[in-house]
Amino acid sequence: MTGREILHKMKLKAGFCGSETGRGKSKMWKNVAHGFEFVKGKACHPMEDYVVSEFKKVDGHDLGLFAIFDGHLGHDVARYLQTNLFDNILKEKDFWTDTENAIRNAYISTDAVILEQSLKLGKGGSTAVTGILIDGKMLVVANVGDSRAVMSKNGVAYQLSVDHEPSKEQKEIESRGGFVSNIPGDVPRVDGQLAVARAFGDKSLKIHLSSEPDITHQTIDDETEFIVFASDGIWKVITNQEAVDVIKSIKDPQAAAKELIEEAVSKKSKDDISCIVVRFQ
Repeated sequence: MTGREILHKMKLKAGFCGSETGRGKSKMWKNVAHGFEFVKGKACHPMEDYVVSEFKKVDGHDLGLFAIFDGHLGHDVARYLQTNLFDNILKEKDFWTDTENAIRNAYISTDAVILEQSLKLGKGGSTAVTGILIDGKMLVVANVGDSRAVMSKNGVAYQLSVDHEPSKEQKEIESRGGFVSNIPGDVPRVDGQLAVARAFGDKSLKIHLSSEPDITHQTIDDETEFIVFASDGIWKVITNQEAVDVIKSIKDPQAAAKELIEEAVSKKSKDDISCIVVRFQ
């Protein structure tokens, strides 16, 4: 058990859940600025969201790597993804020739490793939304679960990811021997447990879940203003267009991410919330 988890257990025994916040100072690369903010929700467990927001040079190309990993039933799977998923994607031999296939293969192979290490990483899982910005010109977004990417073009919101809701994939879940139920609770859940149809990990449910991502490609043009990557703590209470409207006039991306989180909290979001804003100058 880590020192952080021991401290957390001590706080629980004292009846104090506490709070946790963090931010990534806005950084500039050529004509692209990015920053992030996160805040722990009301639940009495350690923060389960993890963020990647960085630029790096790979094979002579400039890559922007952005991701939100929203863990459930523990944070170890999300933390593992933060450390390993992009490395696994970039190690795929066909990354430059068939980027979509490389990402898909890396998602599936990474999930296989997580399942193999379930004794170490625990029984939980994680959603994911990832974005790879290639030379500032092309964005490839992939996701499993309900963390989401939204692009603003001329002030209009466009969703770049797919919310993998059990009700939408009920036939696929049932074909694997599972079921979708609103009991217990008030939202559809796989086998009455998990409120997303695709995720990393979740070994006890994996036979009924998929880890295959949906993938989209977007050209970055003069109409592209910014992109928001965020966990569902925002999207449960704010629509895509509302998110765009809230931050469209905020030039600093870290300040924009903070404002969006504060808006979600003011609308009574109780979940962990992580948000990245990538703004094109």
